[in-house]
Amino acid sequence: METLKFGKVALLALALAVAAGCSSKGGDASGEGATDGSNLGVDPNAGYGSGSGSGAGGSGGLDSSLGGEEAALRAITSFYFEYDSSDLKPEAMRALDVHARDLRANGARVVLEGHTDERGTREYNMALGERRAKAVQRYLVLQGVSPAQLELVSYGEERPAAFGNDEQAWAQNRRVELHK
Repeated sequence: METLKFGKVALLALALAVAAGCSSKGGDASGEGATDGSNLGVDPNAGYGSGSGSGAGGSGGLDSSLGGEEAALRAITSFYFEYDSSDLKPEAMRALDVHARDLRANGARVVLEGHTDERGTREYNMALGERRAKAVQRYLVLQGVSPAQLELVSYGEERPAAFGNDEQAWAQNRRVELHK
């Protein structure tokens, strides 16, 4: 029985190591460069990773590696969106799961700031920033966080994270920031 448990732990550790080693940045097969902001030193998908699991420990020697993944997810406080969208990406949901667990445990209040890129009218971008912040709020509430713990603000295009008129800058500006 102990050998079977060790085998499962070893297999899970191997799967996490392979998943971490398979992440890549850069262009596609055609040789085109990345358009995700990585050329500017800021990757809008940074820290999302491709590992599996919720980050909850409980499997002997894996507690420290899962705790490391959970700490990395906890460090993510910017959640990025596609152009003209307020749909959460699966990667963002993984990080928000960790934040939701923390918020349920400590009862802290956070501010969810919605941002957009510069395209579109000021009014449209304010509304889109609000929809993005509400998408994050909705997800956290579904995970058991009290709505009273969440304050929403939309800045639209008014507080860009990156300046420029290209996809790299725009991708970094389409976000919701979680501030404690």
